[in-house]
Amino acid sequence: VQLVESGGGSVQTGGSLTLSCTFSGLTFDDPVVGWVRQAPGKYREGVSCLEINDDSTHYKRSVEGRFTISRDNAKDIVYLQMNNLKPEDTAIYYCAADFHCGGILSDRVPDPGHYTGQGTQVTVST
Repeated sequence: VQLVESGGGSVQTGGSLTLSCTFSGLTFDDPVVGWVRQAPGKYREGVSCLEINDDSTHYKRSVEGRFTISRDNAKDIVYLQMNNLKPEDTAIYYCAADFHCGGILSDRVPDPGHYTGQGTQVTVST
């Protein structure tokens, strides 16, 4: 499995950013692709998840309504559109793949995302 992120950067509060994840090698049944993030001094947490087979989407409650996950089927790319960004969204964002969205979004999973990319920094300033 390969996951390559792009995008990220620095914005002010209320700004927008789009992250991209180019994925390959998801040969197992019913794969999911999503995003996890890790803020300084905190554990990784799942942010959003998309089920490849039917494009169902799922979100962490704190980003619902602000973040949108989507897929370009022709190019095997998953996007995370982030609007109305807040300073608490500052983190390294990792593209993640797993066997089900629970592996990415569940609070009970200590290290979400069975497979993850290298990460991209998102910084939101006041």
